[in-house]
Amino acid sequence: MAEIHELIDRVAEPELKAQLQAAVDKLNQQKKFGLVFEEHLPECTPLYEVPIQKGRMVTQKGGKSEDLFVVLTIIDGIAACLPKRGGEVVKLPVAELVSVAEFGDPIYPYLKPIDTVCNAPGSDLWHTLIEADNYHALQLLEYLYAEQVDCIYIDPPYNTGAKDWKYNNDYVDANDMYRHSKWLSMMQKRLRIAKRLLNPQNSVLIITIDEKEYLHLGCLLEEMFPKARIQMISTMINPAGVSRHGAFARVDEYIYILQIGNSEASRLELHDEWRIRPDDKRATRLRWNTLIRTGTNGLRSDRKNLFYPIFVYQDGDAIHSVGKPYYGNDRTEVKAPDGTVAIWPIRSNGDEGNWQISHTVLWELAQKGYVHLGRFTENGMAISYLKRGEIQKIESGAFEISGYAKDGSVISNTEAMSLIPGTQWRISSHDATLNGTKLLQNIIGEKRFSFPKSLYAVADVMRFFVLNKPHALIVDFFAGSGTTLHAVNLLNAEDGGHRRCILVTNNEVSADEAKTLLAQGFQPGDEEWERLGIARYVTWPRTVCSIEGHDVNGQSLNGTYLRSDLPMSEGFSANAAYFKLGFLEKTSVALGLQFQKMLPTLWMKAGAIGPCPKLEDGEVPPMLVLPENHFAVLTVESAFEEFAASVNVRPEIETVYLITDYEVGYRAMAKSLNAPRIYQLYRDYLDNFRINTRRDVR
Repeated sequence: MAEIHELIDRVAEPELKAQLQAAVDKLNQQKKFGLVFEEHLPECTPLYEVPIQKGRMVTQKGGKSEDLFVVLTIIDGIAACLPKRGGEVVKLPVAELVSVAEFGDPIYPYLKPIDTVCNAPGSDLWHTLIEADNYHALQLLEYLYAEQVDCIYIDPPYNTGAKDWKYNNDYVDANDMYRHSKWLSMMQKRLRIAKRLLNPQNSVLIITIDEKEYLHLGCLLEEMFPKARIQMISTMINPAGVSRHGAFARVDEYIYILQIGNSEASRLELHDEWRIRPDDKRATRLRWNTLIRTGTNGLRSDRKNLFYPIFVYQDGDAIHSVGKPYYGNDRTEVKAPDGTVAIWPIRSNGDEGNWQISHTVLWELAQKGYVHLGRFTENGMAISYLKRGEIQKIESGAFEISGYAKDGSVISNTEAMSLIPGTQWRISSHDATLNGTKLLQNIIGEKRFSFPKSLYAVADVMRFFVLNKPHALIVDFFAGSGTTLHAVNLLNAEDGGHRRCILVTNNEVSADEAKTLLAQGFQPGDEEWERLGIARYVTWPRTVCSIEGHDVNGQSLNGTYLRSDLPMSEGFSANAAYFKLGFLEKTSVALGLQFQKMLPTLWMKAGAIGPCPKLEDGEVPPMLVLPENHFAVLTVESAFEEFAASVNVRPEIETVYLITDYEVGYRAMAKSLNAPRIYQLYRDYLDNFRINTRRDVR
């Protein structure tokens, strides 16, 4: 490919050159380099609320989700079903079947309210937990928040094959020619949508992983996010080590950081554990860099335009001026101004070298005090300067200028404890046993979840990127035990932020629990089964208890949070709503028969501000004007005049939904409203899920 690009560069005709480049770019997108894996068969999700009908795609409750059937007839509670993959018609009891949707089928989701916790009635900040397969939840979130998410943190299944925790952690398929295909295909489908959620101007994707899939995940991320800046951190999570028979004990795992747009990690006030060496204090002081280039490309011939004289007063106290690049062979022909000495970039062995920066940049830095003169040496003078990162410390206020030296260089006595650490983290508070497993057990009692992350590990890695975003929107679509929302509440409590978190988790039970429940006659979808699922048994109880400051038995939590010393018993000034993702019939939505079920979706699209509104009596009014939720809905067009008068006098109304089938009427009404965001229902909703579905599974 490099040769092709070289040939394209030789093309003189601009239009032809552009066409050739576009054709090559298209070929590059079709060719996979490095990572090759099979596209796994489409995943499926059960639709327990959708009735079993003729023509419906179904599977057996408790069976394999890939064993699909099409219902041919239903007689006396018995369905005649044709296997999708071919075979003889089988008859199955309707009670043992569940409707399914394959990934890629158009779906029309809604949010069914399950529960709420309100520990800050005066606050309009509401977090959300969505119980769902995260693929379909991501489809909904794209409709709600495309390009609006500031931070995505996920801790996906590590593909270990373990079956003792409440996530399908066995993504190795014996039928795959490449054993990682199933896991990679699962991740690719979800990351494809997640990419469209992230703010392309400034956002971050954070993914934790262990040694089983980190190589393959890294290649996948590099392929899917070619413009992101990607780093991988090694972090110690278990100082005691997890034994590996005949191998080294595992004490760490990895964190991929993908910075989108102009995302930057913030400098934080960190203790000595974060430094590579605890006794290394250089990170807390301004660091002056040697001006003469050392190492590779350090000869004059390597950078001819960086060979120039610096004229220093003879007493060595200050720079008089900076000369232009010299391309001659006799330096003595360059005359220094009276009272000055010419300092050239001469290496310690006497060879002619070059400076690190151009003569114009050096003079600009010298005028600002960012160049420091050392002592005269046999070859000239030791000169140092501040690089861009160090200058940023001064200009951002992290370091205060306390004076100037004789040579005009800045003096800072500041020992700022703020720094951006390296990529090896050995932080005691990140111990997943002490601040993950034990912390969770203190909240929800017995061991309900294996391997939760340390609360402080999650809070710390996010804090680097949301410190200066007090209103950040944070999403975790592999929510597990709910550590991310807990961490967001802790960050808000520490700095008074107003960050909002959306969690997504399924409601799977462990393999052992599934066997026990099946033996007792229960099936997925039964209340006894659902009660033990991860969302209802772990994620939501933790959310409620951490916000209210008590355990599942109502006893006050003991201890304080690290850094802030906030008593756990005080909980957090926060609110959260718990929803289950359901699915609607397209026709009933188009006919306006599902407004009550769609109201939580409209609330979330408007920013999830204030408590989610409800229609107590089930009646749909001609209009809803909800200033406390910052949105309004017109359900009957004939009420528009009254609706507009009410909306336009309330500047807090930022989102308006107009229910109308007519494009011309919608545009005319929209022009009369002052709200910054106006949507046409139900067209906006239906078109989104009809158009955007198939592209997520390619």
